Amino acid sequence: MKNTLIKMTVLLAVLTMVFALTACGKKADKKVYRNLKEIQESGEINIGVFSDKSPFGYVDENGEYQGYDIYLAERLAKELNVKVNYISTEAANRVEYLETGKVDIILANFTVTDERAEKVDFAHPYMNVSLGVVSPDSRVIKDVKDLKADDEVIVISGTTAETYFTENFPDVKLQKYDTYANAKNALENGNACCWANDNTEVIAFANENKGYTVGIPELGSQDKIAPAVSKGNTTLLEVLNVELEKLGEEKFFHEAYEATLLDTYGKDYEEELVVEPTAE
Repeated sequence: MKNTLIKMTVLLAVLTMVFALTACGKKADKKVYRNLKEIQESGEINIGVFSDKSPFGYVDENGEYQGYDIYLAERLAKELNVKVNYISTEAANRVEYLETGKVDIILANFTVTDERAEKVDFAHPYMNVSLGVVSPDSRVIKDVKDLKADDEVIVISGTTAETYFTENFPDVKLQKYDTYANAKNALENGNACCWANDNTEVIAFANENKGYTVGIPELGSQDKIAPAVSKGNTTLLEVLNVELEKLGEEKFFHEAYEATLLDTYGKDYEEELVVEPTAE
């Protein structure tokens, strides 16, 4: 009788473990994203953008989203015959918002990296970007070697700037912020020697704020910015790439640059920054 009870207890434990593993597997396989058909049937697409990163994605004095990424989002929504629902995101949340299905597409200056490509699917790129460093005119940082032992570099959590310094200059002290607004305030308040971020962002900051210079306009390799969708959302990715190719053929991104970025960067940067998507 005792042996029978022991066997039954062991069998029950094994069955419980099997059911638990099966449940976990089903949960892991659960689709969190909306495919193209579901998006079009709803009549609305959720696009993650920045709300504080002028001139790429920001909210104006009337509470309306504006900027380069918004210009693209509006055109994509028109082509898909849906309305845009903008979801404000921070740099560190972009992958998470796709993994949890909070957004259908991320259009928030999303640099393509191998690490991110393991978690999300990138569409065709539409902009070139590299890292840059901006600092006060009183002490312009022209090389990473100019940094002293007690200097701190401002970065935004979840950006390629944070990754770059962590991997290549682990001894450099980083001052990390979650939002672009806080990073800018920290630089203006003299909390650190400089700010490292996408060169498009630091160039814009220096152009709009007297007393600052981009001493390092290019740091590390040149990368690409591209839209991203949830991993495995093939129907949305495929139509997104088709639409981007069509926009590339009509030179849409030069149009977008001149409508939203020209006042900030001028004509000199247009050919350097703009990418017209093509079939790969």
